[in-house]
Amino acid sequence: MRVIAGRYRRRLLGSLPGYDLRPTSDRLRETLFNVLTAGNPSALEATIWLDLFAGTGSVGIEALSRGASMLYAVESSPPAAQLLRSNIRSLGIESGFQVLEREVSRGLTELERQAVAVDVIFLDPPYRLAAAYEETIARLANSTLLKPGGRVIAEHAKRLEPGAMFGALARYRKLVQGDAALSFYQKASASISPPASSLPPEGGRTT
Repeated sequence: MRVIAGRYRRRLLGSLPGYDLRPTSDRLRETLFNVLTAGNPSALEATIWLDLFAGTGSVGIEALSRGASMLYAVESSPPAAQLLRSNIRSLGIESGFQVLEREVSRGLTELERQAVAVDVIFLDPPYRLAAAYEETIARLANSTLLKPGGRVIAEHAKRLEPGAMFGALARYRKLVQGDAALSFYQKASASISPPASSLPPEGGRTT
């Protein structure tokens, strides 16, 4: 597993063999960031990210590599949280991140109390925790954490339907790649229509 682009391009990240982790694949991560940058490599400059069920931290670290100014990562498993910190340290990153070793609900409450506001929230629960998708996205729909125009992105199994609408939070794009999928959400009051020319990279399918 490696960082794909940006400041830490091609640097390797560690995982935990045999442990219950399912890092976002390099290919799917590349697709995700190609969609977010849409041909503008500097699109993520100074953005603030929240990575829930963060695992190895590969998605949040990729965001930092591409110019994000702050990463909040929430991971409840002590071994995974330790690995996440190790991956960050291995790249020489000394600031611009906060790792919360908490259950997601507690982590969200703590960040709300800090008056944190973010541009992108990424969540990738273990696929076996299917209910966590609906519970977490519904919570985010009523949270103060998401900036106006901010996005929530869920990685999930292709066969799982996490839901299309959670209060004002509406899915505007679903991209399927292999056995995995990405669902993109934004507040319905925000402009959520992607450009007609915005297509996923080769191997991606959008609905």
